[in-house]
Amino acid sequence: MHKENPVIVGLDIGTTKIAAIAGRKNEFGKLEILGFGKSDSSGVNHGMVLNIEECIRSINIAVENCLASNPNLTIKEVYVGIAGHHIKSLQTRGERVLPSIEEEIRKEDIDALIKDQYKTYIPTGDQIIDIIPQDFTIDTLGGFSMHEVIGMTGIRMGANFHIVTGDKNAIRNIHRCVTRSGLSTRDLVLQPLASAAAVMCPEDFESGVAIVDIGGGTTDLAVFHEGMLKHTAVIPIAGVNITNDIRHGLGVLRSQAEQMKVQFGMALADEAKPNAFITIPGLKGQQPKEISAKNLAHIIQSRMDEILEYVMYHLKQLNLEDKLHGGIILTGGGSQLKHLVQLTEYRTGLSTRQGFPNEHLASGHIQELMKPMYATCIGLILRGYDDYENNRLRFITNNIDETLSGNDEINGTFVQTRDTYEPTPEELLKLEFGEGGTPVSGPIDSIQSDMTPFDAPHDLFHQQTQNQPQESRELAEEKTKNRKKLISDVFNTIKGKVIYWFENVDDEKLD
Repeated sequence: MHKENPVIVGLDIGTTKIAAIAGRKNEFGKLEILGFGKSDSSGVNHGMVLNIEECIRSINIAVENCLASNPNLTIKEVYVGIAGHHIKSLQTRGERVLPSIEEEIRKEDIDALIKDQYKTYIPTGDQIIDIIPQDFTIDTLGGFSMHEVIGMTGIRMGANFHIVTGDKNAIRNIHRCVTRSGLSTRDLVLQPLASAAAVMCPEDFESGVAIVDIGGGTTDLAVFHEGMLKHTAVIPIAGVNITNDIRHGLGVLRSQAEQMKVQFGMALADEAKPNAFITIPGLKGQQPKEISAKNLAHIIQSRMDEILEYVMYHLKQLNLEDKLHGGIILTGGGSQLKHLVQLTEYRTGLSTRQGFPNEHLASGHIQELMKPMYATCIGLILRGYDDYENNRLRFITNNIDETLSGNDEINGTFVQTRDTYEPTPEELLKLEFGEGGTPVSGPIDSIQSDMTPFDAPHDLFHQQTQNQPQESRELAEEKTKNRKKLISDVFNTIKGKVIYWFENVDDEKLD
């Protein structure tokens, strides 16, 4: 008898918006969206929480809107994206002598090698978010993936690693906001990796691409080459900077600048008509103001050129500026600017396309979710399923109750761990408890077993009709297998990741 998959919720805490999306995979491996809510973001700047109370209010509104879209939905745990200019990355290499040349390499040997990387020196005040294995070597042979080295034999095993770090206080503030909103954080996921999983296809992963996620406060970059993640970066320039440039350059209100950017903005000034003008209302009885569409385009293009210069700087540092045969994939809300694809191709010399998060979505969802701005949130759900399908976490819902590998019981509380290794107590920070002594870790979202994709008010959501043609089972299974492999490759970050617990400090409002 077929068991329904658990419901997983992604929470994208951005600078301009906060989105909460609940989804569940169907029998063909596609995501059915069961709930969707968003709100304007407050208290967040360039991906970092600056005012906890305001951020909590925004999260509550987004979650309430998600629950209102489906009364049968219950949200207890969320996968949360993390970005911000405090995110850094570095490359390391580790080696380990194998116990015996006669024995095959086991998963435990790889886990031990990954564990060694937590001894890597990082600046005081930072903590490791992800350790991402890249290519492995056995003795003098190299270029193997993690899955390929299992079962091989040799004397010495080595690997290159991509380590992502972040500021402890910034991570703690995100955790506080989620906890004080009545939720618990299932995992923190680097936003460019989440976006990449949502918009990439297997061909992109093989050919090599650069994912450029232009959000409200940051532009996130993830570079894939030869079937592995090569680089991640967070550029602290994005849509908010463009809005501020328009506001100061044209002498208009922030709301007017944002509206002009969305409705009339374009990234290529040469495409703007010189005789086109935008009329905006005057202030307190003043005459209406006319804005040249060409001047507006020049302001936008100037800032987009700066972002693309940063992208090319990172690609040149990797010596990959002419080796990404898949080109650049633009996603995020900022990618919707007119003629941005043409500008990117002109500035970088790489083929470019806009990435939409529809690769993994089942039919019947609202058109709103097709927008690139929701790529990160949908990618967070895919991360959750990567955990679930690889038996890394304990999931409990009304329609499924399975204890999966990687759980320990401490003082009567189930604590989630990875399936890689068990950190020593000295490696863990203190376990922080939420309001009223409730442990941070807890069961995943519950949902009624008979629930199907819902019809939200005003026909926002449309269920798939019964007479809709379906793929053949063989073709669907093959596509599902390819999608799972792609997501697993993108989210290799979870191999060897430590669950960090936060110090029990008093909450305080930030200035």
